[in-house]
Amino acid sequence: MQIDAVDEFNKDGHLIYSSNYIGAYVRGKTREEALRKFPFEIAQYCRWLGTPSEDKECTISVIQEKQSNLQICDADSDVLFESEIAPLTMEEYKKLYALAMKSAMDFETLYRSVPIKDKSAVPPRKTFYGMIPTTAQEMYDHTKNVNNYYFGEIHIPAENEPDIYTCRLRAFGKLEEQPDFLNNTVFDGSYGEQWSLRKVCRRFVWHDRIHAKAMFRAAVKLCGKEDIANPFCFIL
Repeated sequence: MQIDAVDEFNKDGHLIYSSNYIGAYVRGKTREEALRKFPFEIAQYCRWLGTPSEDKECTISVIQEKQSNLQICDADSDVLFESEIAPLTMEEYKKLYALAMKSAMDFETLYRSVPIKDKSAVPPRKTFYGMIPTTAQEMYDHTKNVNNYYFGEIHIPAENEPDIYTCRLRAFGKLEEQPDFLNNTVFDGSYGEQWSLRKVCRRFVWHDRIHAKAMFRAAVKLCGKEDIANPFCFIL
């Protein structure tokens, strides 16, 4: 099992992504600490997609690095992968689309299974975007509400309602109305960050995974594992 890794880092830590397992990521104070987590992360990721990997040896190659001024420790990120610049084939697009939509559907399933949506299992904490979402409702709203931001960065109008799956589906529909969307144009977006369609798809899956992990962990703590859906196949 080959993992092509992209390391976004600063003095406070490393946020490392897999460019070939779209949306998979690890974090650590050092590169070595983060990379040690990859086999477990990819095993969960592959179970999520129905392609178990436990019996495959893991080889990791760091193929891209970016030193960042952002709060990496809180998953603030702006890296554009070198692999996210090339035009898309329709087959590639359909795979990315299916991945992003499966992630949205599974996030919705997890959220709906949480019986207590307005109670927190963690103390409040401030990050670069404000207070972290701590209840299932706050996590859901935060994750859903990046839809118009992400699509807006590649000049596709989008809304954040009525739910995470529907708003994402509608925005992809508007994207597909553009005759040149497979060009995967790189746009200069907000705060000097560069975006492409490939990056938008990866960011959706990555962002979903971050908050799905947090929601699942908190829900199990509050309600017990038996009552909570686990479509992402997380192991606590």
